[in-house]
Amino acid sequence: MTMAAAMQSRTAEAPARSKASRIAQVDIVTDLAEAEPVWRAFEEHGHLFTPYQRFDLLSPWQRLVGAHEGARPFIVIARDAERRPLLLLPLSLRERHGIRTACFIGGKHTTFNMGLWNAEFAAEAAGADLDALLAPLGEHVDVLALTQQPERWHDQQNPFAALPRQRAINACPRLVMEPGGPPASRISNSLRRRLKSKEKKLQSLAGYRYHLATSDADITRLLDWFFRVKPARMAEQKLPNVFAEPGVEQFVRSACLAPRGEGHVIDIHALECDEEVIAIFAGVADGTRFSMMFNTYTMTEHARYSPGLILMRYIIDRYGERGYRSLDLGIGSDDYKRMFCKDDDAIFDSFVPLTSRGKLAAMAMSSLSHGKRLVKQNQMLFDMARRLRQAFG
Repeated sequence: MTMAAAMQSRTAEAPARSKASRIAQVDIVTDLAEAEPVWRAFEEHGHLFTPYQRFDLLSPWQRLVGAHEGARPFIVIARDAERRPLLLLPLSLRERHGIRTACFIGGKHTTFNMGLWNAEFAAEAAGADLDALLAPLGEHVDVLALTQQPERWHDQQNPFAALPRQRAINACPRLVMEPGGPPASRISNSLRRRLKSKEKKLQSLAGYRYHLATSDADITRLLDWFFRVKPARMAEQKLPNVFAEPGVEQFVRSACLAPRGEGHVIDIHALECDEEVIAIFAGVADGTRFSMMFNTYTMTEHARYSPGLILMRYIIDRYGERGYRSLDLGIGSDDYKRMFCKDDDAIFDSFVPLTSRGKLAAMAMSSLSHGKRLVKQNQMLFDMARRLRQAFG
């Protein structure tokens, strides 16, 4: 750790008015390497967190993307009286127009945002604990913009659901799977028959196969293809290419190559033949749930056989057979997601002012988010907004 980083690290005592809280101390760490040992300990059994908050996913994002955007690490670690960590908040700090805003690390590339909690503490955390956590932060932050948080994770309440909050712009479609259940409980027999019929056209291709990429060479080869094809797909849909933003490709490659247990921090599932890659889906898994991060499919004539849907069937069956309880395809209600995911995860945003200056910023952020959600829910307004974006994009 550099001397500058050491000087920037802060320790703040919890306020006296929160005597009922288990939080006795709040550390603010501005150097990822300094936070790494505690962070990795939070990824062990007995903690509540989503796989999007793993150190090996957020660290390269901060280093390669966040730093370029002017975001500085702002890691909050709450401890009890024996200095045992109770909670780690992986935040980054930005200053614009004189307003200091802390957000979750990960930007557009994390579907869900949460703290990493001691599971027992998370189950018991009350208002006094949240007061004790937030009070010391006002010295450094004007407003917390904590977006895309799940209300629950693995059947446990997200403690931040007790903060002032509003529904996020989109919900997250989710497939609930019964461990040991028959294939038809995951995907209906009628949909399976339709996909099987389409797949017959692909099965005649030499070397046709589904697989999870395990070797560095396979991962690199599939990503090379993805970064060639995805920009063409997004241009075809008149969508901005978020993968072309500075540092994003290097971040994705780093997380996909980072080992984790038997897999990787981001796992890549592929449908391919000897001639070409046909489709890929990449996502994060934690032994209970799989969440899709990014995907694309071929631009050749093989695209007409719905390779993305066929690959999705393979992925669902793979995780279903391994005892996973749920799967999601990312936030947003695209038609293909609804083919598989019949339930919804409630997602919320919290804009929490910590200073008088932050109050106006929190109100503005809240109003902007609320307005976007209204547009999204009104099909006519949404179509108009999309046409305007295409016209002036």
